[in-house]
Amino acid sequence: MTKAVVLLSGGLDSATALAIADAKGFESYALSFRYGQRHRIELESAVRVAQALGVAEHLILDIDLRRFGGPVLTGDLAVPKDRGLEQMGQGIPVTYVPARNTVFLSFALVWAEVLEAGDIFIGVNALDYSGYPDCRPKYITAYERMANLATKLGTEGHRGIRIHAPLIRLTKAQIIRKGMALGLDYGLTSSCYDPDADAHPCRRCDACRLRAKGFAEVGIADPLLAGCGMPAP
Repeated sequence: MTKAVVLLSGGLDSATALAIADAKGFESYALSFRYGQRHRIELESAVRVAQALGVAEHLILDIDLRRFGGPVLTGDLAVPKDRGLEQMGQGIPVTYVPARNTVFLSFALVWAEVLEAGDIFIGVNALDYSGYPDCRPKYITAYERMANLATKLGTEGHRGIRIHAPLIRLTKAQIIRKGMALGLDYGLTSSCYDPDADAHPCRRCDACRLRAKGFAEVGIADPLLAGCGMPAP
């Protein structure tokens, strides 16, 4: 089987990207990060998803982005709540973590070279108001070009390095439908930026609201809420 490194946060999108890699016949090596994020509960979800999908190996690396301070997800500022879709679509959200995907992809590139795996999967999405500059198609294209210039695998490998972003032009509802078609259990995932002490989603942050919008458009209840004993919105 052809090997692939898959970035796995434990969220809905990255879990779907892993399911897609598996469906395409790749032997998946999942990579997650403990980077100082306030929503560390997502790593428990990443472990559950990796086990459920039977990855060849799952690594969780420690890199402390809190040392740089600043951003909401790695700092002490309050997570925005109850924002409307129009507000979410204006500018770059305060939940953006500077250069996070560049950092993550760089670690994935290291592992890919060691494994001699020319394929890396990342669950970035440019629709449904994400607003993050490192989730855009031209960013992925530019990173792939750089990866093929900067590595032995890229310059000497017969296939080079490919960065797969299979969700980048899909809405949240389309992503959910695709994952469900592949048998993915979204009750294993976690999307909330500000879960409570019992790991229950707040249901009010941007990530929770976009997730709820996706399940509402699909017309089914979010299995995560059912698993937490919480009523559907």
